Amino acid sequence: MSGTLYLVPMPIGNARDITRRALEVLAEADVVAAEDTREAQRWFGELDLYVKKLVSYHDHNERTRAPWLVEGLAEGRSVALISDAGTPLVNDPGWHVVQQALAAGARVTALPGACAAVTALVASGLPSDRFYFGGFLPRDAGPRRAELERLRPRQETLIFYEAPHRLLDTLGEVAAVLGQRRTALAFNLTKEHESVLRGTPDELSELLRARERVAGEITMVVGGSDGAPDWRAADALIARLQDAGVAPSAVRDIVCETFDLPRRAVYQRVLARGQ
Repeated sequence: MSGTLYLVPMPIGNARDITRRALEVLAEADVVAAEDTREAQRWFGELDLYVKKLVSYHDHNERTRAPWLVEGLAEGRSVALISDAGTPLVNDPGWHVVQQALAAGARVTALPGACAAVTALVASGLPSDRFYFGGFLPRDAGPRRAELERLRPRQETLIFYEAPHRLLDTLGEVAAVLGQRRTALAFNLTKEHESVLRGTPDELSELLRARERVAGEITMVVGGSDGAPDWRAADALIARLQDAGVAPSAVRDIVCETFDLPRRAVYQRVLARGQ
C-alpha cells in the first residue's frame, strides 16, 4: 500500500504558531524532507521535536530527490515535506514531488498553517475577498516593470514578497506603473519586531528613506485596479504607433487588444491625436 505525502507548514517566525497536528505528523513520519536541513534542525530544537529521518529537498536537488521520495511512498513509507518557513509549495519547492506522488497513486495531504502572504493580506487593511499572489517580482528593473504592466488591469489585491535591498526600487516601479494605490508593507511577520506600514508607494518610500537601513522579511500588498480605463498607457502606445507610421485602424486594433478598451473610444483618441 502506498504511503502518504504530508505537506506541513512551518512557522514564519513565532514557533508557537505550529499546529499540534503538524508536530504529530513530523514526529511520526518515516522521512522529513526539508528545504534546508540546518534550518529544520533549528526549528526541531526549538520545538523539542525528534524526527526519524531528515533529508534535504530544495530547488537544486528536487528533480532527483522527488523520485526517491516517491519510491519510499510506493513502499508504504510516510513522507513529510517542509520549507524553511510557511507553507510548502507557496513560493517554495515541492511541486515536482506532489505531481509525481499523485501520478504514482500515493495519497497527498496538505495541512493548514502559517503563510506570510495570507497573514500580510489580512493585516493590510486592503480588500481580501479576491487576491493575486505574485511571489517575488523579477530582480531587474525592465522585467519587473513589464510584470507590473501585465498586472496593472487586475482588480484583485496584489501580494508580493520582496528583498530589503530591492524594496525602494520596487516601490518606485509600483508608483510609476500602478500609481499611488493603497499599499502595505509587512515586516517580519509574527516575529518580535513585526511591523506593518501602510500608505501610498511614495509615502512608504519616504518613510523607508528616513531609516538607517531596510531589513527583514517583507511582504508587499498593493491595492487592485479600480477598473477605470488606463488611458495614460494607452495614449503612450497610440503615440508610439502613430509616430512609427502605423495606420489609424491598425493602431486602434493593437491598443484595444493590448488594454481591452472600447474600440470607439480608442479610435476617437487615435483620430484626435492625428489631427
